[in-house]
Amino acid sequence: MELEVRHLRALCAIADTGSLHRAARTLGVSQPSLTTQLRRIENALGAELFCRERTGCRPTLLGRAVLSRARPLVDGMAALVSDAKAEADAVRASGPRLRIGCTASRVIGGWLRRLRLRLPDMDISLRVDVSAGALLRTVEAGGLDVAFVHEVEGCPLTVPEGLVQRVLLDREPQFISMARDHPAAARPVVDLGDLAADRWMVDPTVDGEWDGLRRVFGEAGLAPTVLHGDYLTAASLVVLGEAVAPCQPTSGPRDDMAIRPLRDDPLAVRLLLVSRPGADMATVYAELEAAYREAAQRAAGYHQWLLRNRSPLARTS
Repeated sequence: MELEVRHLRALCAIADTGSLHRAARTLGVSQPSLTTQLRRIENALGAELFCRERTGCRPTLLGRAVLSRARPLVDGMAALVSDAKAEADAVRASGPRLRIGCTASRVIGGWLRRLRLRLPDMDISLRVDVSAGALLRTVEAGGLDVAFVHEVEGCPLTVPEGLVQRVLLDREPQFISMARDHPAAARPVVDLGDLAADRWMVDPTVDGEWDGLRRVFGEAGLAPTVLHGDYLTAASLVVLGEAVAPCQPTSGPRDDMAIRPLRDDPLAVRLLLVSRPGADMATVYAELEAAYREAAQRAAGYHQWLLRNRSPLARTS
């Protein structure tokens, strides 16, 4: 028999009341039932936990040791249940809510704005994480309602069984950011080989990012210097000409930075909206698609790419 919280609760009740009879009444069970349960617990542990005396029950030395470990567990479980009920009551009192998770994306702001206009009575929260896998596991556990994530080409995500997937874009090319005075910035499309002598910066904490870039380098027969760091740091190094870095094609134009597509689009990701089964995600997806289209149209180079590839996201309405 494996010990469960209910068994620990029974041991605490016996110790607190000093009597099997009183403990049974406290627990709302019959005394014979509690006596049988105690015997099974003691058999499982291999020794008596209480001395049965004429005046009641007294913990043995082993019983006191078990109780010292059991009480925090019982109290912790009671607190967990109480907190969960309070949270559930707060949710019911505050009305409907939508808990969104996403990896970093240029479309987040427009998506949230659209959702708040479309769903004014909805309490909408946002969690951004570098790990798509962590977000998907949180959706599975019920901590998020939906997650907008990217899957690096060649590095498939593990989507928990039962979650519902909708593909926003099957293949989004990754562009390259570089200093304005970089020689390759003079061309509308950059060859990967033109950047072989550059230092590349990648964030290894983003699921699949480094593995995907390494795969592309290997296929091209290149071995450039690679720096590891977050993309905020990367942007500052790119501006100074100290590095080049992959970036989202929806990245807006900057006076101090050039953003160019790579020839033949060797770097790409798949964009997914993932939710729990039974959730009505039609509105959430529609507003995400509209927000993405808006962001793509603001980025002229990417909008042209979508037109060339006949993507429905290139539509203007």
